[in-house]
Amino acid sequence: MTAPQFTRVTSHAALLVADDVDTDQIIPARFLKVTDRAGLGPALFADFRASYGAAWPLARPDAAGAQILIVGRNFGCGSSREHAPWALVAAGFRAVIARSFADIFRGNAVKNGLVPVALGDADHAALVAAVTAERATAVTVDLAAEQVGFAGRAAGFTVERFARRCLLDGVDELGYLQARLPAIAAWERAREGAP
Repeated sequence: MTAPQFTRVTSHAALLVADDVDTDQIIPARFLKVTDRAGLGPALFADFRASYGAAWPLARPDAAGAQILIVGRNFGCGSSREHAPWALVAAGFRAVIARSFADIFRGNAVKNGLVPVALGDADHAALVAAVTAERATAVTVDLAAEQVGFAGRAAGFTVERFARRCLLDGVDELGYLQARLPAIAAWERAREGAP
C-alpha cells in the first residue's frame, strides 16, 4: 500500500508555540465520526481555536498555506486517536516541529505521512525566534538528511529508522512487506529445500 512520500519540504511555517497540546485539542472527539480523512481539516483545533478568539495564531494571514507547524513541548499527548495526524495532514501540514512529542502521536504521525521533528531546546528557540522575526522565513525539513534548515542555520533531528524508510519510499508497513514478497517467497522456497 502507498502512503504519502516525504523527502523534503520547504515552506513558511505556522506558529502555535504551546506546550502539552493534547489530541482532543488537535481534533475534538465530536469530529471523530467522519469516514473521510480529508474532511477533518476544517475541524483542526476547533475548540482550541475558539479559546483564543481573534488572537488565534493559525488565523494570521501569514500562516495560510503553511506546510510546517511549529509547536511547543509534549505535542499530541492524551488519547491515542489517529485522527489527530489525519486532521493535520488534511489541513495541509507535512511536518510538525516540536521540542518533544507524545510517543503514540509520533507513531501515528509517521504512519500517515506527517513528519514529527523534535528539536533540542536551543535549536527550537532559534527557529521560533527566526520565524517570529520574519514570518516569511523559509523552513526546510529534509527527512533524507534529517535536518531542519532556516535562516542560514541547520539543526539535526532523527526519525526512527523503519518509519523514516517508509516515509522516504512512500509506503506504509504493509506496502513495505508487499514490495518484498518475491524475496520472502525465495527465502521460504530455500528454507523448504534445506535439511
